[in-house]
Order: sequence, then structure tokens, then C-alpha cells
Amino acid sequence: MNRICNVNVLNKICFEKSYISAFVLGRNLCFKSDLSLDKIYPNSRLKIYTPDKPISEADKFSGYIPLNKLQIIYSRSSGAGGQNVNTVNTKVDLRFKLNEADWIPEKTKQKLLTGLQNKITKDGYFVIKSELTRSQHLNLADALEKLRSLIREYEIEAAPPEKETLEKIRRRQQKAARERLYLKRQRSQTKADRQTPSNFAL
Repeated sequence: MNRICNVNVLNKICFEKSYISAFVLGRNLCFKSDLSLDKIYPNSRLKIYTPDKPISEADKFSGYIPLNKLQIIYSRSSGAGGQNVNTVNTKVDLRFKLNEADWIPEKTKQKLLTGLQNKITKDGYFVIKSELTRSQHLNLADALEKLRSLIREYEIEAAPPEKETLEKIRRRQQKAARERLYLKRQRSQTKADRQTPSNFAL
């Protein structure tokens, strides 16, 4: 009887050990897709940071935007968005003081200050917003790309107009001035015709 009990106990212990080994082995050999992030981007990190400034010409914008000199505010996006709407702060407000932006070439910065003077707040902040997607990172990337495109747009030097173009503009201005004077004379004559003589002889 004791021998039978000992055999049962040994069998139970062996079964438990084999079950634990199989469970641990199954956890170690669990399936992971080839498209998982740690396989596609093995050295990536989700923390937002600014890379080192690239070497570029002094009077040209290199595309480098230091995130530590920007104010990035996240808020809830508007519009349709399924379960994410009104629950996740995905909208991005990117703002900075334009007159203190030393990472923009001085010549381009002066053009921006002149061209965007109606879009700068009283405190001197220029604001760019993005709610294109339901992802914070994608909206931040979109706002930064908007800023880069805007700076590069003001950086382009406009070509001087040709002589033919200047002559066409001059003729159009003269024509517009003649038409304005003609309409002015017509209105004046119409008002004069409406007046009646004060001393009407019967």
C-alpha cells in the first residue's frame, strides 16, 4: 500500500514538473510577427528629441528646428474620429517667438516678420496647428513640415520682372486711371443735370 502511494506521489511530481517546463517553454517560444516594431525599428525610441544641427550655409535654412525652443501643446481634436475623438489629446499647437528664433537666418526672419505680422500674437508668438491625423507624433511631424515649408517659401528670392512685364503693368494702370476718371466725370455730369436753376423765369 505504501509502495502504491509513493508511486502516485512521484507520478504527480513528474507531471507537475513537465507541465511547468512546457508552460515556460511555450512562453519563450510564443509567436511574434515579422512586422513587429522591435524587428522593423530595432534601435528606435518613442521619446521626442532634436538631432544634432547639420552643417549648412549661414544664409540658408537647413531644415533644422530645435524642439527645445518650441512650445508644443496637445489638445483634443475636433471632428469625426471614432473612439479617439474627445478622448485623446492628438491636436498639436506649435508656437514660438519669431523675433527670438536664432535658428532661422536673419534675412529670412525679417521677411517672415514682415509677411506674417498679422498672424503673430500680441506676445510675439507665431502659432501653427495640426489635427490632420489621430496621432500626436504624426500631427507634430505635419506641423513641423508646415513650418519648414513656410520658411523655405519666404527664403526664395523672387526674380526681377522683365521689361515687357513692367510695360504691361504700366499700360494697365494707365487704362484703369482713364476709366476711373471717365466714370467720375459721368457721375459729376449726372448730378449736375439733376440740379434745377434757382431763378426760373415764367
